[in-house]
Amino acid sequence: MKPIWATLVCGFLLLIPAWVGLHLSNVSMFLSPLPALTIIPAFLLDAMHLQSAAVVIPVVLFFAWNPGLFQGGNLIPKRTYVLFLIAAVLSVIWFIGGWKYGLQYQGPTYTHLICALNVAWLAGLGVFLFLRRKSDPSFASNLAFHLLFFAWLGWYAFPYLGELP
Repeated sequence: MKPIWATLVCGFLLLIPAWVGLHLSNVSMFLSPLPALTIIPAFLLDAMHLQSAAVVIPVVLFFAWNPGLFQGGNLIPKRTYVLFLIAAVLSVIWFIGGWKYGLQYQGPTYTHLICALNVAWLAGLGVFLFLRRKSDPSFASNLAFHLLFFAWLGWYAFPYLGELP
């Protein structure tokens, strides 16, 4: 498959975790933790009844973040490493700041599980980056890392902890 098509397919696949993270809260809050990347825009778009449009944000960010993927680029940009570190640190701060509210409003089971899932995502992404640096870079691993990273950002990163409006 040509890199442009592989990138487009992977980018549009991000609609699935973003939609699940935002819309399945009636089915399971564990599957739908209302991540900040989509829930905040959804709240802002609610007045115009366009809240569902928030699921395209991870897709747009994926395409804009690493345009080299469209040309088959095999190098992960240094800004991706920086963004990953910033997101990891902010995730810890997010959970520390929202822990009390998560326990109060979502309950200990939800809060502990969502925290553990975020730790697992971050650990998996960190191991992926570490192992990738030790191997020959490839387009496939570059694309896979960015797909997984933006899937985490659009699905589980920075979950809503607190009272729902």
